[in-house]
Amino acid sequence: MTVGNDENDALMPIQPTMPPAPWQGGKRSLAGKLSDLIAAVPHARYVEPFVGMGGVFFRRQAKPKMEVINDINRDVVNLFRLLQRHYQQLLDTLKWQLCSRAEFDRLLNVDPDTLTDLERAARFLYLQRTGFGGKVVKQSFGVSYTSGASFNLTKLVPILEDVHERLAGVLIERLPYADCIRKYDAKPNTLFYLDPPYWGCTDDYGKNLFEAADFERIADLLGQIQGSFILSINDVPEIREIFRGYHQAEVSLHYGVGGGQRPARELIISNRPLPT
Repeated sequence: MTVGNDENDALMPIQPTMPPAPWQGGKRSLAGKLSDLIAAVPHARYVEPFVGMGGVFFRRQAKPKMEVINDINRDVVNLFRLLQRHYQQLLDTLKWQLCSRAEFDRLLNVDPDTLTDLERAARFLYLQRTGFGGKVVKQSFGVSYTSGASFNLTKLVPILEDVHERLAGVLIERLPYADCIRKYDAKPNTLFYLDPPYWGCTDDYGKNLFEAADFERIADLLGQIQGSFILSINDVPEIREIFRGYHQAEVSLHYGVGGGQRPARELIISNRPLPT
């Protein structure tokens, strides 16, 4: 089965998989709708400038010939590169890892710059899987009274194997989002999916990585691209105003951290008409 208007824009069906670890703002509730919207846009190149843990990327059911995932977070990029190229060695590094609060605290206090790439990836994956709510900063040990240990290699290996297979042929970049967009906006049949930090939550992924002024920069930059884009963000008046020149669709859903769910509204923005 293919989706697209011509042979160059044909999307090939793929098996969705789970992201390797939780991630704050991971789009679990919205991934299905976003995947459908992405698949409905003819494209031969797919680019995510803010991939995080790939909450949308891994849950898509179709892909074009070329895919690019990008994040400014060094640990994200290091993990994906090792899962892509040195999968077995990473599993060997994880083999004897125990799930405990003491081990979480020990690894949290280790300077990642003192580690090898394999050790760094193992540390990052452990902290994301055992930490509360998939937080990236101000992490604390998470306890689940329903699903048991959050770092169980027996359950984790099949997920990592699926991720390894899914990353075959994917380009992995670590660029500022603007550089990524400019680099890959080569032809009109490129589709960008953007999942920047929420308005009001720009420090959730690290200090000085993203600021309120970046929303204006993104809106301006997206007005210059040849390709198409879909952007998802929390629905607040400031975002509606900044992106007023684009198509906008409101989505109601529930989300929260650590299992606490509350009603919320997300805004999907595009330079293409969106279904009402």
